[in-house]
Amino acid sequence: MKYINADEIFPAELLKEIQKYVHGGGIVYVPKPKGLRKKWGENTGSRTYLNHRNDKIRQQFSYGVTMNQLSDQFFLSIDSIKKIVYSKK
Repeated sequence: MKYINADEIFPAELLKEIQKYVHGGGIVYVPKPKGLRKKWGENTGSRTYLNHRNDKIRQQFSYGVTMNQLSDQFFLSIDSIKKIVYSKK
């Protein structure tokens, strides 16, 4: 998150209105509108990576690879493998 001076971006009348609530010493976070928010991992590709990994785990499990083998192969606990395999996707 980048710091931007309010007087550089807000019109003078809006800045005066904001100053009624924040008196120069506070920091105000302005969130994006709900429709523009990205979900976790969309910027970094983490979500795509995990979905691909989980699909591989489900596929290998359907071919008969045991949960213990999957746990060792993907460095995950047995409980994590169970959650992935038995999730509805």
